[in-house]
Amino acid sequence: MTAAAQLIRVGDIELWTEQFGDPAHPAVLLIMGSMSQAPLWPDEFVGRLAAAGHRVIRYDHRDVGRSTARDFEAHPYTCAALKDDAVGLLDALGIERAHLVGHSAGGLLAQWIAADLPDRVETLTVISSSPLGGREGQVLMRALMGEPQPEGSLPGPLPAFLELFRRAAVSPPPATRAEVIDFQIEVARMLGGAELPFDEDAQRLLEERLFGRARDPRTAANHQLAWGADPEFEPVGAPARIKAPTLVVEGTAEPVKPGHGRLIAEEIPSARMITVPGMGHMITPPVVGPLAEALIAHLASPGSHA
Repeated sequence: MTAAAQLIRVGDIELWTEQFGDPAHPAVLLIMGSMSQAPLWPDEFVGRLAAAGHRVIRYDHRDVGRSTARDFEAHPYTCAALKDDAVGLLDALGIERAHLVGHSAGGLLAQWIAADLPDRVETLTVISSSPLGGREGQVLMRALMGEPQPEGSLPGPLPAFLELFRRAAVSPPPATRAEVIDFQIEVARMLGGAELPFDEDAQRLLEERLFGRARDPRTAANHQLAWGADPEFEPVGAPARIKAPTLVVEGTAEPVKPGHGRLIAEEIPSARMITVPGMGHMITPPVVGPLAEALIAHLASPGSHA
């Protein structure tokens, strides 16, 4: 698989960007979740999309991986900046319209772009995410605090997710590289779901890679500050404005946002939903094949969900 990596200037920052496939082919922009680096889009997954005839682009958000990493107090921003970064990257690459594929918080960003800038979006795919306007962050915070959810709130995460992060909240934070990587492996095991095997050795190699390529591992936490800086950002009713043909994907073992996929599909008029057997929150090796096949079919027939 041939890849071209470069730093792309977007406004006053640089975004580390990697492109695969023929630049003349239809563009697919992969938008990863909060605090997450580009390689969490697995190489095999990206390769399958490129081999199917697409120009595939994955990138590190600001403050993550090899992109610009800065002190949040000196350079504050809200989650709207992360959305604008994605659009700015398309502008910098000269791409007028793209297929958007968003994972987790990246799915919120992709929905936001599709609602506000419909002419820029060919199709939309939302993986392991929540409906835009559902105040998912507030639901998560109440769940972690053990507070009751108001009537009509999104479903909360599974107990395994809550237990891990409650335990982490009362424990000393990881202080060394080895401790950080061990904790990330524990998180990955939980996020992978309880239905499929977990390859700890492979995950350790990935976590070593992610830690080693980060300009400053501490700045990833800036995303939490950015989402918290504008808790009312999510435009209520925005999904109903999305016109792009939409595929919503949720795993049967989703531990963070169980049931949210169905709610997304209900709110976006053009959406259909699929469930991936055994898939948790992340795109792990066992689910790359079925997920890639579903996405390739979606990209190949954007006007039809028959």
